Amino acid sequence: MLEAGGISPLAGRRIVLGVSAGIAAYKAVEICRRMVDAGAFVSPVLTEDALRFVGAVTFSALASEPARTSLHEGGETIPHTRLGQRADLIVIAPATANILAKQAAGIADDLLTATLLATRAPVLVAPAMHTEMWEHPSVQENLATLRRRGVFVCEPESGRLAGGDEGEGRLADPSRIIAAAEEILSRGRDLSGLRIVVTAGGTREAIDPVRFIGNRSSGKMGHAIAQVASTRGAAVTLITTSSIPVGAGIEVVSVTTAEEMRLAVDERFSDASVVVMAAAVADFRPKVVASEKIKKHSGAPEIILEPTPDILSGLGQRKTHQILVGFAAETENLEEYARAKMEAKRVDIMVANDVSDPEAGFEVPTNRAILLDSMGSHTRTPLMSKMSLAEVILDRVAVRLGRANNRESQ
Repeated sequence: MLEAGGISPLAGRRIVLGVSAGIAAYKAVEICRRMVDAGAFVSPVLTEDALRFVGAVTFSALASEPARTSLHEGGETIPHTRLGQRADLIVIAPATANILAKQAAGIADDLLTATLLATRAPVLVAPAMHTEMWEHPSVQENLATLRRRGVFVCEPESGRLAGGDEGEGRLADPSRIIAAAEEILSRGRDLSGLRIVVTAGGTREAIDPVRFIGNRSSGKMGHAIAQVASTRGAAVTLITTSSIPVGAGIEVVSVTTAEEMRLAVDERFSDASVVVMAAAVADFRPKVVASEKIKKHSGAPEIILEPTPDILSGLGQRKTHQILVGFAAETENLEEYARAKMEAKRVDIMVANDVSDPEAGFEVPTNRAILLDSMGSHTRTPLMSKMSLAEVILDRVAVRLGRANNRESQ
């Protein structure tokens, strides 16, 4: 990805290139060379075990300064602090299961892991390992933790692995890793100065003290949007029914019902620059809530429903300067219903997804969507992680706010 005039977003940026111990470490040499060719100032940091696969002298010859391998070399008292504070981006390629586990746990027992704790710069990891390791629940849980904290992941590819094996876990091609780094730096903190309100999860409407009317929304999509918005510099308030952990710096407001969500959103609406209504708000609630648990032996109760407040429609009528993002979860006529909802409720950007799709509906980590913009644009995304879709949605928000940094034409 090149900026206007053919200049890479890497140009003039300080990048720490972390290399951990894996057979794919030799590819980090090519990554280093490409970053330097693009104009970046590259500081290589190799773990001691990485030296079993590649030599520090190779990186020293190619990079912008000598490669470092230890907290205690070169006479610097606190090299990790200097590296972390000055970095515009940290890239770890390859990122082994071991380094991901240390990063997720906050362990700092070498120069690379200490640097990761001493930085506020964005971090991109490119995992590489055997398929069995990549698919292991502990590795996936560590990655989920890192993603929640705003770490970017360039997922591995399928192909030939060490020992002649084949499968998923092969380090992403260097061109993909470079493109991911450019994308991160081109976005930067493009949402700084904005106050963004995000809703997430499915509301619950009580029938009695035990039972409720609800839906299958997990809140994963809304939480991903909140996390990405925070990483990109926004002041984020997340109004949620879910208990999914989020990164530090995000204000979390816990609610249960549609009415509680409405009150929480209304209280913050006037100060918001953007409101993203990712929550699956119940359309109906029992008109009367039993004060005691309804007993089975009394027979099936007659439950009379009434509409819940239409939060999205109310915001659309009241908005002044705000960008309003809505979601349309449908099972048929996806684009038709989403467009009608966008127009009727005065929504600026509508994200439509087919919740009958087992790969893109509720409770799964992936999604595919159609993004409709009231200004006329139309984007259909492939299947991707919800974190990646959050980036796409916020890119569209940035376009509407004039903060897109020319990404539309790149």
